[in-house]
Amino acid sequence: MLDYAVELILDGRTLDRPVNYLLTRVVPPCGFETNPSKRPFVIVDPRAGHGPGIGGFKADSEIGVAMKAGHPAYFIGFLPDAVPGQTILDIVAAEARFLEEVIARHPDADGNPCVIGNCQAGWAVMIVAALRPELFGPIIIAGTPLSHWAGARGQYPMRYTGGLLGGSWLTALAGDLGAGTFDGAALVQNFENQNPANTFWTKQYNLWSRIDTEPERYLQFEKWWGGHITLNAEEMQWIVDELFVGNHLASGNIRTPDGTAIDLRSIRSPIVVFCSKGDNITPPQQALDWILDVYDSVDDIRAWGQTIVYAVHDKVGHLGIFVSAGVARKEHDELASNIDLIDVLPPGLYEAVLTPKGEAVDNPDLVTGEWVMRCEARTLDDIRALGGNDLSDERKFASAARLSEINLSLYRAFAQPFVRAAVNPQLAGAIRRLHPLRLSYEMFGASNPFLAWVESAAETVRADRRPTATDNPLMKIQALTSQHIDDGLEAIRKSAERISEDAFHAIYGVPTLQAALGIDTTSQKRPRKAARSKLHEALVERRVETLKKSLTRGSLAEGLVRALLWVGMARKSVDERGFAAIIRLRETHPASRQMPLSDFKALIKEQFLMLIIDEEAALAALPDLMPEPEEVRRQAFAVLRDILEASGSLDGAISERMQRVAGLFGIDPALSSEKAKPPPRQSSAGRGRSCARKGPSKATSRRP
Repeated sequence: MLDYAVELILDGRTLDRPVNYLLTRVVPPCGFETNPSKRPFVIVDPRAGHGPGIGGFKADSEIGVAMKAGHPAYFIGFLPDAVPGQTILDIVAAEARFLEEVIARHPDADGNPCVIGNCQAGWAVMIVAALRPELFGPIIIAGTPLSHWAGARGQYPMRYTGGLLGGSWLTALAGDLGAGTFDGAALVQNFENQNPANTFWTKQYNLWSRIDTEPERYLQFEKWWGGHITLNAEEMQWIVDELFVGNHLASGNIRTPDGTAIDLRSIRSPIVVFCSKGDNITPPQQALDWILDVYDSVDDIRAWGQTIVYAVHDKVGHLGIFVSAGVARKEHDELASNIDLIDVLPPGLYEAVLTPKGEAVDNPDLVTGEWVMRCEARTLDDIRALGGNDLSDERKFASAARLSEINLSLYRAFAQPFVRAAVNPQLAGAIRRLHPLRLSYEMFGASNPFLAWVESAAETVRADRRPTATDNPLMKIQALTSQHIDDGLEAIRKSAERISEDAFHAIYGVPTLQAALGIDTTSQKRPRKAARSKLHEALVERRVETLKKSLTRGSLAEGLVRALLWVGMARKSVDERGFAAIIRLRETHPASRQMPLSDFKALIKEQFLMLIIDEEAALAALPDLMPEPEEVRRQAFAVLRDILEASGSLDGAISERMQRVAGLFGIDPALSSEKAKPPPRQSSAGRGRSCARKGPSKATSRRP
């Protein structure tokens, strides 16, 4: 599916624990130049039943926007069939090996790779990052479920499916009927079942009612959507038991074979969560509520040194999060262009807010694209405001998880031996070929001898095509009939969802059943909550004492960053224009380039934490950090003012803080009016030389 030429770097089948994953380098097409000093982007494709390549199947895609921003791009895909015996943790180890290779290929890059994980690939990337945090730069997870029980009443009923089917024993049965292979077409079928109106009518109606223009777009998507792959039964069982039914990831209850706990708090890189209110597969609650499971407050996030940025789209659906050209040109483009800004954000929780560039009248030359990205400080209450489970809902899902364990044990003890004895690989292969999603193509494909005449007939029709006039009354009747069919199927969906939700709450809400399954109905603690660590708390206390002792240590750099953070905190947001102004200054003054981005990030983090721990003491220590010559202090103040003015005028609380900082610098702000703005920033395009593209040449000229 990739629209780009790639070079194979590592084949996962050659590793000590072989897997069917591949690491490839994307060859920049004509018009793209990548900068070797910029961190590489690694896009990991979702393996959830369909084929690979969706992260870069057109110019406006995750791969496209990464290279547009000057970053080298790599793609982690997979082969259609799993390597026998491979497990999810084998894949995790392979992805870590791939990242090691990418890092080794870019020794001069200003930071570790930015890794993008879509849907299923997102939670796999998070597991890798928890186990090998040193390999990662910023992490972007798009449409990724991490808190699998989460949701809101009356919405997103897919989360009830496991409980209503009695748990994961059906997953084991499906794997046994596949002779150890799980058919990915079953996963795609589950996606299709979420929207019967589109599956059974609208998708086909849009194709045939627009037959002169729609086939290319339809086939481009169906080539990916209908390219069903397989998983090992053990892989699928692990996914269902540990994640979707068990919900063990956020609580840290998953362990590797050597006993290492997978704790999301171990991740040291900024995490960007991109989700949508229009996504019925991974709603915002499932994408974000893991933060509530893992952390107690924003201060707890800061204590772990974590930075989390989230963006919530209003209406795009699940697939649109990572396949929509509009989303790629807006959200993914802005995230790629501002990835270094995200990497240096102080620890905490932020929401990425995008506003049109036309509204950003101040310093538009500091904006890289058509949108201005602003990271606004948020609290856990902002996530709770999106809606979610209460304690009684959590107990119901815990009951469903416990019943799933019992049913799976019963199936394995009494039924599994007979199913496995009855199914051989040949029968399993026949069952896969007869899956409705495959059969629908086979029946109308070239292999059907009764339909051999269709191809020649189609050519005849194309040669003498005379479209019906748009004002034809039959066309209006057709459109009206289609709308009625669509509305009817949509009504059936809503009714079925309401019944399934009511049934789930009625069954698993019975206190007697909960007690029989071992669920404590009196506890006020969430059934799945990450455990607290006394060791971590002791380390935090020691770190706080160290930072307090370091308040007066440092030089001009520490003092300027501390003042910048304190004044900027009054805005409760970070604007990309302020960071762009810093980059311009760094490019203009050679001495400033001696500090790598990683050191600058550590400096910001340290000074920010000092302000959080003891704001007044940190400010009182500023004079000790300032050099003696007044001229140097005045120039530093001018730099501070210009960086802050890049994001807008300095008024209100900002102005008051600037006056106080001037006093701490020992200067008169009225005498410090000189500007420190450097010349306009040059293009970030690098020195890449390769130029290739797979696919039509018209796509290569999309970008100047």
